[in-house]
Amino acid sequence: MELRINPRNPLILKGGRRVKLFLLPVMLFALLAVGCAHSPDPVTPLAAPATALPPPPVMVASGAEQPVQPAPGLPVKAEPGNLDGQEGLGDFTEDAREDGSAERADIADPLEPFNRAMYHFNDKLYFWVLKPVAQGYGYVVPEVARVGVDNFFSNLRFPIRFVNSLLQADFGGAATELGRFMVNTLCGIGGFFDPASDKEINLGKQDRDFGQTLGVYGLGQGFYIIWPIFGPSTPRDTVGMAGDFFLQPSAYIDPWTIWAGVRGYEKVNSTSLTIGDYESLKEAAID
Repeated sequence: MELRINPRNPLILKGGRRVKLFLLPVMLFALLAVGCAHSPDPVTPLAAPATALPPPPVMVASGAEQPVQPAPGLPVKAEPGNLDGQEGLGDFTEDAREDGSAERADIADPLEPFNRAMYHFNDKLYFWVLKPVAQGYGYVVPEVARVGVDNFFSNLRFPIRFVNSLLQADFGGAATELGRFMVNTLCGIGGFFDPASDKEINLGKQDRDFGQTLGVYGLGQGFYIIWPIFGPSTPRDTVGMAGDFFLQPSAYIDPWTIWAGVRGYEKVNSTSLTIGDYESLKEAAID
């Protein structure tokens, strides 16, 4: 029978029958859905991510107390008393192996009475002189200027890091340090800025000194000693400190009074950027 739609009411066919025409597209969609459900091609599951998160740590039930290992990259805490701000204080407690790992080194302390006296001297010198001067200096000079001065002196110590990288046969580090010096000197306005450390260039500073070089050649640390003003050291690092002195250009400033003023200003500037670090180290120290 031919179905003809009544123009007055599309839901009433001529002849008196009512047909809900809007059900036709619903039925068509249901037929298509059933056909897709029986499609021979299976749906490809989502691929697993290339890198998975590491599994959570397993809690070991044991009556013995497990030693807590420091997280990678964290500095090794040393005894307070260093006012020189030299990096690498961990050298007093760790020596590097040939494979790059760290080996615990026990250093004798036969000069304990002298070291304790020098520690208290350096401690009072910091709280009574250096810290107040640095705080006043930081109050007057903006932080961006102090960071620029710190970058300048760091760039000026380039010969120490470059020469000791060569002496340690770290030619890649020497090339990195040379490129870093050229970029910071030319593009960083004499080293006041540090564009070499940007992600685009990524030339990190190579922490090398003559004390490390002597250790690479097999010289042991020796005993522990605290020098007034210079802070904790060992005989090996004391010799290394003297060797590094002749590699920095500021050592050749004449007369020596001007050199002392430049060195003092450098120390006050660097201390103004690290106020609170020594206090935290002192609070965390057991002895």
